[in-house]
Order: sequence, then structure tokens, then C-alpha cells
Amino acid sequence: MTDPPAPGTGARLDFNAPLSARRADRLAADLAAGAPSTVVDLGCGWGELLLRILARCPQASGTGLDTHTPDLDRARTNAAARGLADRVTFQAVPAQGYAGTADVVLSIGAYQAFGTVAQALGTLRGLVRPGGRLLFGVEFWQRPPTGAELANMWPGITADACTDLAGVVDLAVAAGFRPLWIETVTSGEWEEFESGLAADGEQWLVSHVDDPAAAELRERLDRQRDIWLRGHRGVLGFAYLTLG
Repeated sequence: MTDPPAPGTGARLDFNAPLSARRADRLAADLAAGAPSTVVDLGCGWGELLLRILARCPQASGTGLDTHTPDLDRARTNAAARGLADRVTFQAVPAQGYAGTADVVLSIGAYQAFGTVAQALGTLRGLVRPGGRLLFGVEFWQRPPTGAELANMWPGITADACTDLAGVVDLAVAAGFRPLWIETVTSGEWEEFESGLAADGEQWLVSHVDDPAAAELRERLDRQRDIWLRGHRGVLGFAYLTLG
């Protein structure tokens, strides 16, 4: 018998965030257009967007920071396969452990490493070189959640956990940024992300119905699906802000 897949591997996902390949390629092109020499991804996961930017910037070097070792191993393997291993390093360091500056900084779904959204934006402002760019990916409420929806989300979450999109942009401006581009993910991108997170586990369950490990995995995946379908679906948005 084979072991069930580990939680959160995203083996069937290109990106560890709701992000389509089309949007990613456009973002990579936009961020590469300024010919950056340094690109840093804080909370990089397996660094797919970082690698796509570097592929368009032969003059640039990159650094990815994360604490999840399997993701970093995947990132290094992908970098080597694309001939980028000599221009990028992936370090097992928390996002807040980066002490340098860069022409392009990526922070996607990782603001909690710095505290609140406002605290994250304040810290990230100091990491972006003059004339550089920050790509900031962050959750926001599309509408105020109901009590029932909050109860079906993650333990301890409250309505104060997020603001609306206008509020996020206001926080970026207050931190000293200008919003160069504001965009939000589609329902299709959310569906691809949530389905992709569960896909390897669900496939394993179909093939291992009588395995002793199936019950625990089934319970985890059912809860994960409820958080999405009965909790944040249509309520929680995700924005990509290109800030300068």
C-alpha cells in the first residue's frame, strides 16, 4: 500500500495561490519589463512565479524564502530543469528573515509573517528599491461574511480578519506605495486552486477505499472542502496589487 499524500503539497497545482497561468505570465512580463537585477519572493512556496520572472530577465538573480522544505526541494528541481539554478537560490528562512532590498519583491498570501496587512506593507516598503515594484497578493472580503459563513471557515477567524478591497489599497497607499495595477482573482481561479489542493488526496482515496489511513484523510479533505464551499466561497476575494 502507498502512503496517502501529505497535506498541502499542491502536487497538481502550478501555483500555491489562486492564480491562472495566463495571469501569471502577464504579471511576469509586467514585472520583467523594468529589467530588474534582483527579484525576491518572500514566502515563495515552490517559487513558480519567481522562476517565470527570471526566465524573462536573463540579467536578474533571484532569492526565494520559505520554511516548507518539500516546497523548496520542488523549487530547486524546477529551477534546475529550466536552466535557472545558477541564478536563483531557495532558502529555508521565514519571510521576515530577509534583510536586503530588491528591484522586485513578491509577497503572495504571506503577509501574516509580518503581522497585519498594514505591518506587512510597512515592512515591505523598506525592501523595495527606489523605482522597484512590489507584487502583493492578499485576501479581502468581497462582502461582509455572515455568522454562519464565518463558523464554516477556519477556527478563530472573525469579520475583522480582512478588510474590503478599497481598504487594502488604502493601506498600501498609507505605507507609501502607489497602486500601479489592481486586480482580483476570478471564481475559476479559486476553483482551480481549491480543487487542485485536494486533487491528489481525493485521487488516492478513490484508489484506496479500504486503506486504514483513508478515514483520517477523508475527514481532512471533507473539512477542507466545507471551509471553501460553505465558508469563504463567494465571500473571500484575493487581490494582486502591483505597487510602486
